[in-house]
Amino acid sequence: MSRPLEGRRALVTGAGTGIGQGIARELAHQGASVAIHYAHSGEGARDVCIEITSAGGRATLLRGDLARVAECRRVVDEAAAELGGLDVLVNNSGVTKSRDPLALTEPEYDELFSVNVRAAYFCAQQAVPHLERRGGSIVSVSSIHGGAGLPGHTAYAATKGALNAFTRALAIDLAPKKIRVNAVAPGLIETPRYFDMPGYSSERTARRVPWGRMGEPADVARVVAFLVSPAADYVTGQLLYVDGGINARMGIEWPDAEPGR
Repeated sequence: MSRPLEGRRALVTGAGTGIGQGIARELAHQGASVAIHYAHSGEGARDVCIEITSAGGRATLLRGDLARVAECRRVVDEAAAELGGLDVLVNNSGVTKSRDPLALTEPEYDELFSVNVRAAYFCAQQAVPHLERRGGSIVSVSSIHGGAGLPGHTAYAATKGALNAFTRALAIDLAPKKIRVNAVAPGLIETPRYFDMPGYSSERTARRVPWGRMGEPADVARVVAFLVSPAADYVTGQLLYVDGGINARMGIEWPDAEPGR
């Protein structure tokens, strides 16, 4: 089995559930040692850590509130200390709030930007001295919301648009240090929170995806693994959509379309 990330050391933030959990699992599967960060999803983080180590991989757990800059710095440095260095940072930690923009409160707004944007910025800042020792890679998890509007997601979309701009600009700043910076924009990825939505149906929601199915965390994880691998050595400053074609489709919704059409 090919293990293109053998010997690499990666920190994945927000890796206790959903997409982050899938990314940690995939990086380990491809040979990386992984620091699994979580804020609230301790059980999920422990589960994926046990899964990785039981399969012969190396993983460690780190808890921290990345809404606080001091915690961003601590988590990055502890990950490097635990793994013996750091080659990869995956900024996956984030919060989602669906609100009428006229009803969003100041604390909710602050939380969105603190976790979704500021944490990525300061985790990256703290990671650079570690990453530049062997040449490294930063990948941030954005969203299709960063490129198009959907009711109730105004502030959330703003955080993802900021993350996209941050990715492009940071890639230019860090290119002389041989640190690549990219982002992925997931579409409809079926994570546990979907099943908390009243009336949610996988089959019905999949009809909104041109490819005809819901995405899975593994779909995003494989793209992240590619971006941090030697195979992507000439790729930096890019945003890759992992959305089954949603971003490519003309902005007309066809909820009754047949799957695959």
